[in-house]
Amino acid sequence: MTRMIENKTFDEIAVGDSASMVRMLHAGDAETWAAVTGNINLIDLDPGPADTSMFSHGGGQVMWAATLFSTLAGTELPGLGSVTTGADIRFHRPVTIDVPIKVSITVTEKKPAESAVVLDCAAVDAAGQLFVSGSIEVVAARMKQRFPLRDLPKVQLRREERYLQLIQLCEGLPSLPTAVVHPCSDDALVGAIEAAELNLIVPVLVGPAAKIRAVAEKAGLDISPYRLIDSQHSHHSAELAVALVRDGEVQALMKGSLHTDELLEAVMVRDSGLRTERRISHCFLLSVPTYARPIIVSDAAINITPTLQDKAHICQNAIDLARALGIREPKVAILSAVETVTPKIPSTLDAAALCKMADRGQITGGLLDGPLAFDNAVDVGAAMTKGIVSPVAGLADILIVPNLEAGNMLAKQLTFMAEAEAAGIVVGARAPIILTSRADSARTRLASCAVAVLMAEAQRKGEALLKAAAE
Repeated sequence: MTRMIENKTFDEIAVGDSASMVRMLHAGDAETWAAVTGNINLIDLDPGPADTSMFSHGGGQVMWAATLFSTLAGTELPGLGSVTTGADIRFHRPVTIDVPIKVSITVTEKKPAESAVVLDCAAVDAAGQLFVSGSIEVVAARMKQRFPLRDLPKVQLRREERYLQLIQLCEGLPSLPTAVVHPCSDDALVGAIEAAELNLIVPVLVGPAAKIRAVAEKAGLDISPYRLIDSQHSHHSAELAVALVRDGEVQALMKGSLHTDELLEAVMVRDSGLRTERRISHCFLLSVPTYARPIIVSDAAINITPTLQDKAHICQNAIDLARALGIREPKVAILSAVETVTPKIPSTLDAAALCKMADRGQITGGLLDGPLAFDNAVDVGAAMTKGIVSPVAGLADILIVPNLEAGNMLAKQLTFMAEAEAAGIVVGARAPIILTSRADSARTRLASCAVAVLMAEAQRKGEALLKAAAE
C-alpha cells in the first residue's frame, strides 16, 4: 500500500498541537553539509583524539539540529504547503556524533490575519540535555493537501559505498569457485585477483598459460596461489571452462578478454553446455545516485528481439535474481513507450500478456505491471499524473525492456550520464555468468562478482529445498 502524507490546515491547527521526531547525526554527514554549502569549516580537517565525537568546530552540528525544526514544520505540523517566514534560534551545545536527538515543535500562537502559527522548538538527547531551542513562525496552508510519500535518494559522496553494500551481503558466505575464462588482459586478470582477495571468488584461470603469466608479470600480479589451466585459444578456453562447471569443479563463469559470443556459444551447446529449460538472459543491477534503491534492467546484452516466451523467461530470471539479492517480492515494470495496450505497438501487447501469465502462475515470485513508460515505472508523481493505479508504477525494482537496443541504451545512459554503477550477470544457465566489459571499473567487476555469489547461494538453497522435499 502506498504511504501518504497530508497537511494540517490553518483551521485544523490548535494551540498546544505538537510533533516530534528522533534523528541521529553520523560522521559522514559533515562531508555532506560541506559539499552542499561549500563551507569546509563544517569539517574538522585535522581531528585530534578529543575531536572524533564532534561534527566540527564551525557550528555545523547545531545548524543541522536547527534545520530539523523546519523539516518537522514542512512535513508534519503544519506540513505540506507551509512556509517558514521567521526564526529565533539559540544554540546551547554541539551535537554529538551517533547520539539520538529528539526534536519537538509545539504550537504556542495562531495569527489568523497571516494564516501563521508560532512554534516553540527544542532539541534534546535522551538525558534531557538541551542542544538547540527557540521558535519559528510558519504560514500554514488553508487548503487540504495529500500526496504519496516518496522515498528520498540516499546521499552518497563516495561512489564506492554503493558496491560495498553488495560485498557486505556476501560476508559469511563461502567464496565462489569461478572459472575465469581467457583472462589475457590486465583488466580481466586484475578484476579476478581483486575479487579473490576480497574472498568473493576462488578463481581458476583458464586460457593460454604463457600469455596469462606474461600479463601477470607485466601487471605485477602474483597468480601462483591460483589454479591455471592451459588452453590453445579463446574458443578452447570457453569449452574448458564450461566443462569445469559441468564436472562440479567450479560454480560460476567470469568473462575475461574473449568476446561475449564466444563464451555464450560454449554455454549454449545443447549436449555439453550449460543450458536449462529456460532461455538465458542478461541483467544489469544498476545503482543510480538519484534513485532510492538499486534497479535491475533486462535484457541489455543477449536477446536481441525476444519473443513473448523469451520475455517470460527474462522476467523470471530477473525476479529470481532480485530475490537472491533480498527483495522478497520484486516489482516488475514491463516497459514500452505508452501505458495503454495498442496493436500499433507490439511491446504493449507483450506487456499485457506477461501480466496475464503472472496472474495464471506462469511467472512467479514478483508483481508485474505493464505496459508502463519509463517515467511511470520509476516516478510515483508521473504515474499519478497519468492516473495509473498500480503497486508497481513508480516503485519498480525491475525494468523489462522491449528489446536489446532499448535495454543497452537505457543502461549506458544511466551509467555515463547519471553515474550509475552497473553490475552485469547472465542468469538462466546452470551457473551464474559474470559478464564484464573492458570499460568496466574495478568497482563494477567486484559488484558483478558479489551478485554472482548471492545468486549461487540462492541456487544452492533452492536445490537443497528440492532435495529435502524429494526425500
